[in-house]
Amino acid sequence: MKKTLRYAIKHSSPIFISFIPVALAYGVLMQNAGYNFIWTGACSLFVLAGSLQYLMMTFFAGGVSLITVAVMALLLNSRHIFYGLSFIEKFRSFGPWKYFLIYSLTDENYSLHCSHDFPEGINEKWAYILTAALTVAYWVILSILGALIGTVIPFDTTGIDFALTALFIVILIEQIKTADNRLPAWIGGISSIVCILIFGAANFILPALVITVALLSILRSRIEPKTEREGMK
Repeated sequence: MKKTLRYAIKHSSPIFISFIPVALAYGVLMQNAGYNFIWTGACSLFVLAGSLQYLMMTFFAGGVSLITVAVMALLLNSRHIFYGLSFIEKFRSFGPWKYFLIYSLTDENYSLHCSHDFPEGINEKWAYILTAALTVAYWVILSILGALIGTVIPFDTTGIDFALTALFIVILIEQIKTADNRLPAWIGGISSIVCILIFGAANFILPALVITVALLSILRSRIEPKTEREGMK
């Protein structure tokens, strides 16, 4: 377990570093919006979706109805449905822990789960669980710390919310650099651009995801290595 824990810490450390500006910025913004560290910690623990948490601050300030919040949350995080589909069989083998792994399947954890490379002596099940638990802890603790910092140090928060976008860009670049086949990245990028032009920046995410998944399914034979396809049959 000690070796597995060390592996999980090392594997998740890039996310911890990237969370420092993003989570701290979120905590500061929440504090400036009038919500103390308790609210910040609760949102980080129970919502656990960075982009939605940033958006929720505008919902709170504007008095948006709960129905609108629920619909927006579904649309904004619908990509997690597709994340989950690729891990159905893997998580099923982890017993009751599968519920925690489903709950914690954020963009960052999805990226980490896809890039696991287990050395000898690592317990695969606990590596998944500990990696997910650490990233959740990083986000919650750092966002609370940001809120506490915001109470004692005044900040000009203009542009600080770009930290989340920057994190997603870094994750994307790292995935592209290590990928054997970059066709999925091209498909996702082109689908997003086309959907932005057609549906606008506020409504492009869901149609872009649907188009991307459909094209990836159609072109599966060109994307997956032959040995991997044979292993899944």
